[in-house]
Amino acid sequence: MGLTKNSTGNKLAVDTNILVNEDFDFIIGMTGNPNVGKSSIFNGLTGMHQHTGNWTGKTIESSFGICNYEEKKILIADLPGTYSLSSYSKEEDVTYDFIASKNYDGLVIVVDATALERNLNLVLQILELTSKVVVCVNLLDEAEKKKIKIDLDKLSEVLGVPVIGTVAMKKDTLEKLKQKLCEITENGDVIRKFNSNEEIVEEATRIAEEVVSKDDMDLERSLKFDKVLTSKKWGIPIMIGMLGIVFWITIVLANYPSKFLSWIFELGRDPLIYFFEFMNFPTWINNLLVDGVYQTVTWIVSVMLPPMAIFFPLFTLLEDVGVLPRIAFNLDNFFRKAGTSGKQALTMCMGFGCNAAGVVGCRIMTSTRERLIAIITNCFVPCNGRFPILITIATIFFAGAVGGFTGSIISTFVVMLTILMGIFFSIMVSKILSKTLLKGESGGFFLELPPYRKPNVSSIIVRSILDRTLFVLGRAILSAVPAGIIIWLLANIDVNGFSMLYHIASFFDPFARLMGLDGYILTAFIFGIPANEIVLPIVLMMYMNKGVMVNIESALEIGKVLLENGWTILTAINVMIFTILHFPCMTTLLTIKKETGSSKWVWVSFLIPTALGVLVCMCTNLVYQLCMLI
Repeated sequence: MGLTKNSTGNKLAVDTNILVNEDFDFIIGMTGNPNVGKSSIFNGLTGMHQHTGNWTGKTIESSFGICNYEEKKILIADLPGTYSLSSYSKEEDVTYDFIASKNYDGLVIVVDATALERNLNLVLQILELTSKVVVCVNLLDEAEKKKIKIDLDKLSEVLGVPVIGTVAMKKDTLEKLKQKLCEITENGDVIRKFNSNEEIVEEATRIAEEVVSKDDMDLERSLKFDKVLTSKKWGIPIMIGMLGIVFWITIVLANYPSKFLSWIFELGRDPLIYFFEFMNFPTWINNLLVDGVYQTVTWIVSVMLPPMAIFFPLFTLLEDVGVLPRIAFNLDNFFRKAGTSGKQALTMCMGFGCNAAGVVGCRIMTSTRERLIAIITNCFVPCNGRFPILITIATIFFAGAVGGFTGSIISTFVVMLTILMGIFFSIMVSKILSKTLLKGESGGFFLELPPYRKPNVSSIIVRSILDRTLFVLGRAILSAVPAGIIIWLLANIDVNGFSMLYHIASFFDPFARLMGLDGYILTAFIFGIPANEIVLPIVLMMYMNKGVMVNIESALEIGKVLLENGWTILTAINVMIFTILHFPCMTTLLTIKKETGSSKWVWVSFLIPTALGVLVCMCTNLVYQLCMLI
């Protein structure tokens, strides 16, 4: 783990970016099951702000922080959440390696007071390796709400190690924990040995029965909810309905702030031009910066920011309440038949915001084979950059004649159908990969269904805005700046009386026609690889024969331009299909390279969805043409 001792006996942290060659009085590892509030305890002790989630695998790599108590300096390593030390997954490997190294002064095992029996399995496994342990029974407030009482003194007596009860938000409970961290000692007589996992489970059950008393009414209520949300009959329809509501709210509300931002940016365009003229910039540089970079960036901000600011908080709300793990549970059977597991559903959920984030989230997969499949298929889920295209086209061609509330419902329905198509192809491609390139069967997975929790609204807003919205927006802007420069140059450099962009579109036009598209559309997708958000602006720019990105606020005006340039309902359908089924953006491809360490899987991730998108569009076009002949 990068923790070593120098000649004087002081320990050093040498493999982290934030802590190098510092002396510490104590080095403490912190571990526990997922969903026990471990990261919240870590944040409270160190002041660092790690992102916390309501499903397994959110923390994969260890984080480090410094905790000061009186005159003592404590280095705390926040180890990945894990259910066991069986080394079936990356998080288990990381935690086991740290514990087995013995290169620490103690361990804090955080357990959930509302699910002590299950959490004790990990405690007993760790006690087979070391007794330098403090058991931190967290979430006592939730246990109290559920009328669960734990005899902490009795638990300490039975385990033979110190036990501290905590509520992560209460500093006085954390102060007691800090004090105990400085008192951890080796207790040689408490090392336990078990002959099998079954024996550990039996002992955990026995201890829980001895120290826990509870009212089963709350559990019964949770089970009633789960009986509906995870049922074969209602689980998936309810899941689709909840996602539909999220998308509908996003579609209805995002249009107004988008128009406002567009208006603000348009007001800023002329002063920017005057500034560059005042600075005596050459005209071509002025045009490049304003019409190329500024127009591209401001389009992306005005189009992306409002839906993200609405979608991410709503999605984080589902995460905090405890819905997302139940979505994974509902989809587990489909993914197991495809040779993977329901964990892939969790990575898909991450991909709704950003496919690059979804790729990173694939670290939670328990095998390299399943992880690669999840990475390759993650882009079948539309990221936030593709939603504006889907929403705009659905509004124009499927709900335009209706408008109002009914129109928004139709738009949502069409977008949901497109998303379900992407999920279907994700499962189908996973199945094909499991039988060919990445042969194997599903190893299954253990997924905890966390308790339903009252969401922390302020935390949701902060996390969704800072951790997700601004992060994804910043990434898109960084990609859009060079894209805006290149596109402006191609649109303004003439060859034989036509722009280079026109020549490129003409080259692709025959092939695009076979897909039910045209050369302009296909060219826009190709040049949209830095960020999907600029695909539609490029299409409009080429249709209107302008050398600058076009910023049109009204869907009605966009629809008029598209119809004047030959768009039909077939064009709209195929554009939506290809929006779902085409190569990932550049950021996602670079993330795939980083996560897999191989260019091979980058190319596979690029080619598979693109080839599938081309094939499906061609088939759709062929069927349409045959129907027209009949």
